[in-house]
Amino acid sequence: MQIAVPKEIKNHEYRVALTPAGVRELIAHGHDVIVERGAGEGSGFSDAEYQGVGARLESDVEQVFREAELILKVKEPQPAEVARLTSGQTLFTYLHLAAARELTESLLDSGVTAIAYETITDTAGGLPLLAPMSRVAGRMAIQAGAHALEKAQGGMGVLLPGVPGVPPARVTVIGGGVVGENAARMALGLGAEVVILDTSLNRLETLDHRYQGQIRTVYSTSEALDEAVRHSALIIGAVLVPGAAAPKLIRREHLRNMMPGAVLVDVAIDQGGCFETSRATTHAEPTYLVDGVVHYCVANMPGAVARTSTQALTSATLPYVVKLANGGYRKVLREDRHFAAGLNVHAGQLTIAEVGAAFGMPVISLEDALAKG
Repeated sequence: MQIAVPKEIKNHEYRVALTPAGVRELIAHGHDVIVERGAGEGSGFSDAEYQGVGARLESDVEQVFREAELILKVKEPQPAEVARLTSGQTLFTYLHLAAARELTESLLDSGVTAIAYETITDTAGGLPLLAPMSRVAGRMAIQAGAHALEKAQGGMGVLLPGVPGVPPARVTVIGGGVVGENAARMALGLGAEVVILDTSLNRLETLDHRYQGQIRTVYSTSEALDEAVRHSALIIGAVLVPGAAAPKLIRREHLRNMMPGAVLVDVAIDQGGCFETSRATTHAEPTYLVDGVVHYCVANMPGAVARTSTQALTSATLPYVVKLANGGYRKVLREDRHFAAGLNVHAGQLTIAEVGAAFGMPVISLEDALAKG
């Protein structure tokens, strides 16, 4: 199979879809891999490293896309990239379509087969290709939030762990999944007072046992959210509804009850955000103020630690890429229902119910979709 790895072009996106080691593995399976020149530089991988394992380097991005049967990316395709996609190609990347109607419509118009990392499932009910970036984003959320709390950044000027004689700041994490746990773990390590809100008692019990009571676990209700808003210096939004838009849990009216200079970090921004006042930002301009509250809503947080993120991503995606390249999407999607959960768009048809519900678009079954093209 002809596999293409283009350079990411989203604002301040430095990751790349495959490490040289990943490329080497695909070539060992008999596939041809085209890598756009400079694709790995942001992650610390040189063109020479890709060439050394057998990749073909190509400077012309149009040629990279034109020759590809399977296109591997990290972030959702930007408008210039969507324009290069054609029927008969397979795109494998993060998509987050439930917050992106225009992108959804463009992919439908292109005729491409689009498989999303973030909606592939596993036998345990997890999201194995979303998990590695969720771990990175959760840990980064605390770093970003701690920085945003500094007075020079518009924050209230507090140090998360405090110092002897000065109590630590409270960090509230909304959502106890992969992002939430990793954020809480980082905050705990820094010495903050940490609270996790979640609606799953089983999950709260697991976290309470795992951290031996060092993290306060609270069942999420409107009253619990109100209390968090009043007393937290930093709130991390870590809510995920797989494939769907995130619910808006903190409303505009909540902000008036927050401490001036408090910080909201919305890790759910890829899915539309879980704060009503969230809007996507970039690493170039990561924060903004609403009613005296700092908002950090960078949509590609892991891109800032590109080498770590690329290595983690390749480790997770490579077995799936090999399977897809070896068997072709039709065989793989028909035989593996967990992989099939990743199919979002095929031959002009939408195949993911959550996105259809978000935009009022018709959705067809996997079987019907594969029978069409």
